[in-house]
Amino acid sequence: MANRQTYTVLVPFPTGGGHWSTVGQELDLLDVEASALRTAGRLELTSALDTTKAKKAATKKAE
Repeated sequence: MANRQTYTVLVPFPTGGGHWSTVGQELDLLDVEASALRTAGRLELTSALDTTKAKKAATKKAE
């Protein structure tokens, strides 16, 4: 069985049936489901965003 990963929405996109995602929404998707959305800059792995935020906070604190 394929593993799902948690992604965070950066730019809203249609999810189907007239519904749209919202910025900051977390979605559990398969890699194949998220591939095109990541390429378009609409999604990012939540764990990658958390790491980036931590690095920015540490850099800002060091200054």
